Amino acid sequence: MRLYRLLFAILALYTLSAPLAAQRRGSGSSRGSAHVRGYTRRDGTHVAPYTRSTPRSYAAPSHPRSYATPKNRAHASPNAHRRIPRSRPAKDDFMRRSGYPRGRPGYVVDHVVPLCAGGADAPSNMQWQTVAEAKVKDRQERTQCARHR
Repeated sequence: MRLYRLLFAILALYTLSAPLAAQRRGSGSSRGSAHVRGYTRRDGTHVAPYTRSTPRSYAAPSHPRSYATPKNRAHASPNAHRRIPRSRPAKDDFMRRSGYPRGRPGYVVDHVVPLCAGGADAPSNMQWQTVAEAKVKDRQERTQCARHR
């Protein structure tokens, strides 16, 4: 019993001293590296802890990207197929930010406020929605947007 207590005390001291030693050495982020904790992937495989370089910060573009609806008209105008054209870069940006850059099985990207009702074609106005929910919402939006014309 005493041996277990002794081993536990040694383990506790070692566990507490490791972060203190790391603080004395420096956090690493100032030198361009970051420590990544171990984790388990979705497929069940385990990834051991490791150190990687920190992401580079890129210079902001000279002109910030604007996804807003044009100010000179209340509602976007449809094309020849009676559909409002979407901004592909805005959709790609939303998908990248949400963690699914190649899409999400069983889901579609939908606008919270429809474009025909004056919603912005911006990542902040987008959401992931199941295919079934999207069909129901699209039916409701068609009747809503028909009134706006």
